Amino acid sequence: MTQPPLIARLRHGLIVSCQPVPGGPFDDPASVVRFALAARDAGAAGLRIEGIANVAAATQACDLPVIGLVKRDLQNTPVRITPFAEDIRNLATAGAAIIAFDATDRPRPEPIPDLLAALRATGRLAMADIATLAEAKAAQGFDLIGTTMSGYTGAEPPPAMPDLDLVRTAASRGRPVIAEGRYNTPDLAADALRAGAHAVVVGSAITRPEHITAWFRNAMAKATETRPVLAIDIGGSKIALALVAQERILQRHTLATDPAAGPHRWLEAVATAIRDWRGDFTGVAAAVSGIVHKGRWSAANPASLPVPYGFPLIDQLHAIFKVPAFASNDAQAAAWGEHRFGAGAGRDMIFLTISSGIGGGIVSKGRLLRGANDLAGHIGQFPVRGPEGGRLRLEDVASGFAIARHAASLGHPVDTREVFALAGRGVAWAEAVIQTAVTALAELLPGLQATLDPAVMIIGGGVGLAEGFQTRLNAALHPVASPFRPSIERAKLGTDAGLLGVADLRFN
Repeated sequence: MTQPPLIARLRHGLIVSCQPVPGGPFDDPASVVRFALAARDAGAAGLRIEGIANVAAATQACDLPVIGLVKRDLQNTPVRITPFAEDIRNLATAGAAIIAFDATDRPRPEPIPDLLAALRATGRLAMADIATLAEAKAAQGFDLIGTTMSGYTGAEPPPAMPDLDLVRTAASRGRPVIAEGRYNTPDLAADALRAGAHAVVVGSAITRPEHITAWFRNAMAKATETRPVLAIDIGGSKIALALVAQERILQRHTLATDPAAGPHRWLEAVATAIRDWRGDFTGVAAAVSGIVHKGRWSAANPASLPVPYGFPLIDQLHAIFKVPAFASNDAQAAAWGEHRFGAGAGRDMIFLTISSGIGGGIVSKGRLLRGANDLAGHIGQFPVRGPEGGRLRLEDVASGFAIARHAASLGHPVDTREVFALAGRGVAWAEAVIQTAVTALAELLPGLQATLDPAVMIIGGGVGLAEGFQTRLNAALHPVASPFRPSIERAKLGTDAGLLGVADLRFN
């Protein structure tokens, strides 16, 4: 389909949203015009401007195309962006080349088809501000789809990062998608184009000095934060507790995990163990084995740690400790800890913790990857060949529990530590058990290297750091051709990685 010349003109361009903070010192048409002219002179392809007077002033002073809108706070509807046909007609008269309105599936004062008909009557191009893929699909008859509303239509605060998945899926349908919403760094704007965006709208990071100042102020305040965070790391065999200030552990305590007790009892045991720390921390951050999605905790492998599906972890942490709460998967937290303070500092990396179970985390371009369902890095769930053939999860072949089970199946009921000790003394069956785990990892890791291409893979956990394990792993990987052979390094933070990582993630 041939695009209108104006849409073709915007392709791969930066659209600057000249919308000052309402009531702020730049909230007047003259300031909006100055923002518009500065954006034009710096190479912007277009402008997004709110308010009839502001649109009229900008279109008279600047030759860039303007996406115009009106914002209203109305009773009985959450819709704010250009809710009335009269707004559309006024924006057209003011000179807007494109008119945007809220096309989300929410109660509104005038139906979307009526607004679109009024817009078409003006001869201007139509932009649908949507929040979901379903709304993008429903936006028939619009010239442009904007991801403007993603993260802003629910009860929860919007996420910190932009919705690149929505850009990617909406763009795959063929119509031009304008990425908008939380694109506050050049790298994120570039990511949007790589995801398929036709153009990118950037607002606060360019035209709201109040927000930019607050970002710097908050980051600097976090850097000098001295009051500790209570960090909790709940694994299959133990619960580690610490008071953490930046990357320093001030106090620590360890409890045994009783898998049969369940998460309510685990948190109660934590509360009892740290009763002398009450009043010493300003927040609580929990790293847990399993999946943490939207504040709820579920087991990834119930055999390692049985957790009921959807346990309200953050709500329970807040209720018990009476401070702001945060939670993350333990391996993701440990990956972030190693990236910030350990072996992976400043590098793209994959972290594997090989302990009673197997978990992982991925850091790319300075960001922890979580994925749409917070599953990113669950490497222990990958299928691999089992010791007797067939397909098993990596965790069921190469973890500490798996090594002990394999030994027991051969008639040697000893724990994993003893298996390593016997292998170190040259006992053939013990060496074979460990080699089975190593082989499963060596078959998987080159595929991960080819998929994500990290600078380094960092191995931690009780098994991963056991004497001789990484030597065996490097030997098994030696036949793999470069660049598919991963660079393996030992984790530096040990069991503290999850504690330090989850405490720091709370601020990132």
